[in-house]
Amino acid sequence: MKTKRAMVFASVLLCTFLSLNPTLHQMAQLPKLYESSSHVLPPLTGMFANLIVTEEVKAAETDVNAVMAAHSKNPEVIQVTYKLFGLIPLKSSAVELMPDLKLLPGGQSIGVSLQAKGVMVVGQAAVQNQEGRLVCPAKDVGIEVGDVILKIDGQEMSSDQDVANAIHRAGKKQGFSEILISHNGQQTQKRVTTVLCPETDRYRVGLYVRNEAAGVGTLTFYEPKSSQYGALGHVINDVDTNQRIEIVNGNVVASTIYAIEKGKRGHPGEKIGSFVNQSRFSGNIKKNTVSGIFGSLEGEIGNPFFSEPIDVGWESEIKEGPAKIYTVLEGERIEEYDVQIERIMRNRTDSKNMVIKVTDPELIEKTGGIIQGMSGSPIIQDGKIIGAVTHVFVNDASRGYGVFIQNMLKDAEIIDKKEAA
Repeated sequence: MKTKRAMVFASVLLCTFLSLNPTLHQMAQLPKLYESSSHVLPPLTGMFANLIVTEEVKAAETDVNAVMAAHSKNPEVIQVTYKLFGLIPLKSSAVELMPDLKLLPGGQSIGVSLQAKGVMVVGQAAVQNQEGRLVCPAKDVGIEVGDVILKIDGQEMSSDQDVANAIHRAGKKQGFSEILISHNGQQTQKRVTTVLCPETDRYRVGLYVRNEAAGVGTLTFYEPKSSQYGALGHVINDVDTNQRIEIVNGNVVASTIYAIEKGKRGHPGEKIGSFVNQSRFSGNIKKNTVSGIFGSLEGEIGNPFFSEPIDVGWESEIKEGPAKIYTVLEGERIEEYDVQIERIMRNRTDSKNMVIKVTDPELIEKTGGIIQGMSGSPIIQDGKIIGAVTHVFVNDASRGYGVFIQNMLKDAEIIDKKEAA
């Protein structure tokens, strides 16, 4: 009986020891799949760390395919197992060696212009008919703000003028328009009665539409081998509908900043700039995604702080602490500023992966912190590009979000997205 009690007591002590042991807590926090540019996991610390032995085996020799990610350069995956006294398995992690990739950090101010696929409905208005009554023909059949007009009477629409002319022609011919729209990603046909407006003597259906957008942002990176770039760090939405713009054509050029509207609590500031007529570089826009815009660039692209491309800092290598950002506040001159990475949110799938705080007194003095137009400014930590500035906190201009560079590279298809296991 005494022996049994002693064994129970010893078991309780062992469980207590294990639960309080900081070394084991470190192992428990290690991810199942760890992406890195080297095959070494973070070293264990603590008085019992020397009792734990690591054993490495190539993933091809193990059954870890369920947690492997596929990348364009077929990365090697190493299975690392921690064993107590080299005998008792405690924890296993797969280390995926990421591609040897170097990027030239951006920081340049860019002018962005794009044309949407179809024409987006950005507003509605009542139309006065011949009897003097106000009617809303398009709204009455279910056309909403945010819908995209693709065709009218079988003809593709590419501008607001196209829409106005097509509706007027249909009104004169038949008194209604057959409008093909995209609503929440689903295409549907709507028959809309046209109304002759006495004021303009044109047929109308009561819609405000737009198919173009333009603004100023910041280049994040340039990949010299493929001439691909990434910028902004977040999706471009329509200013009125807040819907993602599906682009059919787009361009980027250099822009110059001539004024700064300083941010303050409740009112984000912004860069005020204009497109450069004789830009040193130009490019197209092929993708508009949650983590930024992407395409290819040509011309003279340089950053005075980096004469050569630098290594990528993968998600697992990013840590809380000091970092630098690069952006333009005057003319076309890129400057370097200090920030602090306060929090890392590895499980988020949007463009808000890090919380950053501006700590540079000069930047605080000039802008109040993060302002519109700064989106896309590259974040550098320990000599590696780790992400880009994306959003500002409305109630605290000194703080904002950053996106992982890894997520931008996946959306740009410079590296492959992970396949579902």
